[in-house]
Amino acid sequence: MICNLDDIIKSSRKILLLSHMNPDGDTLGSMCAMYNMIYKRFKIKADMNVVSNIPYNYKFLPNIEQAERYFDKSLVYDLVITLDVAAIDRVMDSKILFDKAKCTVNIDHHKTNPKFGDYQIIEPEASSCGEVLFNYFKKNNWSIDKDSAICLYTAIMTDTGNFRFENTSANTFRAAADLVETGIIPNNIYKKCYETKTKNFVMFQNYCVNKATFLNDNKIAYTTVYKKDLEKFSAGDDYTDGIAETLRAIESTEVSFVAKEVDTKLTKISMRSKSVDVAAICSSFGGGGHTFAAGCTIKASVKDAVDKLLREIKL
Repeated sequence: MICNLDDIIKSSRKILLLSHMNPDGDTLGSMCAMYNMIYKRFKIKADMNVVSNIPYNYKFLPNIEQAERYFDKSLVYDLVITLDVAAIDRVMDSKILFDKAKCTVNIDHHKTNPKFGDYQIIEPEASSCGEVLFNYFKKNNWSIDKDSAICLYTAIMTDTGNFRFENTSANTFRAAADLVETGIIPNNIYKKCYETKTKNFVMFQNYCVNKATFLNDNKIAYTTVYKKDLEKFSAGDDYTDGIAETLRAIESTEVSFVAKEVDTKLTKISMRSKSVDVAAICSSFGGGGHTFAAGCTIKASVKDAVDKLLREIKL
């Protein structure tokens, strides 16, 4: 359904913005950008809900301190907007707030998005949710201020791996250039996102890479992460971010993944590839994402989850 955010927001008093679990720079940057833009354009202060802890390197985002982890589930919002949420179960318990809302809008860029919600703004060809928002703001003459530009640039930069991934297009660069013209400093944003890692973070990632398993003449590379590994390094939820990319970067590797223990019978998977459609593989387990970057959660032990996943990889 065609979505006119101006009309929808004007008719709303209580607004909630939702990010996804294990938040990355795209969901957080997009959420903060939308928060800033709604206040600037409509003088409405929306609520922001993060359903997992905010990684330290994104705490510089303007107004991120307004985001809250827990909300009264009895609240009824006039409008709930999801940002970079590929499937509604990725907002966890906050789905209750989404389901009870008078109106819902789903803004995303994942090709596997099932188009949940009353209205959708979904652009699978966009690099990121941040780019989707930028396109909407420009098309509808929403003036982008510097704080919002910082948020949008962060969203785009992080979801494209600093403009290195295959989802980076000419339009992505045009969006980034427009945002830089607001006066933001890309190098400062890059440093905050990528050069604020703790020693424990680096040591943990090295540990995971060093114990990786290689199969099929190194075409498949994966590593496993157990709760005991996380405890050993006092690791946060975001400590596994980027490990699959590191393994994929090996010249001979076509598919990489990280299998992380959530519980004895629940394993989180993060997949990357150079040629295989990992979104299709993850979709078969109820997940999704992009052609060369996707994820899912498998109801099995780490060992069994790895076995299930390996059976689905066709090279």
